[in-house]
Amino acid sequence: MGIYTSIISGGFALGPFILIMVGTQGWPPFLVAVAAFLICSFAVLAVLSRLPSLDEGGEKASIRQFIPLAPVLLFAVFVTAVLEQVSLSLLPVYGLSHGIGEREMAALLGVLIAGNVALQVPFGLAAERWSARVVLIACALATALGCLLIPFLIGTPLIWPLIFLWGATSFGIYTAALVAFGAQFSGAMLVAGNAAFALLWGIGGIAGPPAAGAAMDLIGVQGLPLVLGIMCLALALARMARA
Repeated sequence: MGIYTSIISGGFALGPFILIMVGTQGWPPFLVAVAAFLICSFAVLAVLSRLPSLDEGGEKASIRQFIPLAPVLLFAVFVTAVLEQVSLSLLPVYGLSHGIGEREMAALLGVLIAGNVALQVPFGLAAERWSARVVLIACALATALGCLLIPFLIGTPLIWPLIFLWGATSFGIYTAALVAFGAQFSGAMLVAGNAAFALLWGIGGIAGPPAAGAAMDLIGVQGLPLVLGIMCLALALARMARA
């Protein structure tokens, strides 16, 4: 799961760099996207014969059935999506408001993504060896602490290691949620749960930036770390309350 989420983060990082190389005008960016999906199709076809069967005597499951079984895990996916999309879209705005230049903010985003990629395997191993629940709570609390520290360290050299670790723990929430999900469910419910994870990721990615932007408009730029920190703290408390 750690390798899987590291690759996801790498894909998020690769997208903008591809646009830098091919531009945003005309056919090239669309052709790159088509090529990427074709490569995915060939990869799936290559392993199709080795994929396990999920047919368990005709058992069926739906997203509606899955949601009551794992509400906290779904909330974890939602929070991770919000963190990911808000940090990529609004963290540069936050930095510019503190007098940080565009080049430095671009570098900070690169460090954040590097943290996403670098530490997911250790988080996955920790979740497997000890407890996915403990790793999820620890990552949520660490991310909330990072949100608290960002306003104080944004103009200092300490912001660089903080952003690296903050990026790692924020995506570590998703890694731990995936490990817990895989350990608890199988068969048709695993398929339904995967669809529910994708649904909550989409909702979080769409709702997060407008909500955080509204908070910044309402209470100032510190609304960004405040909203994210509250969400992470709420997730940690919810996971503590539910075994």
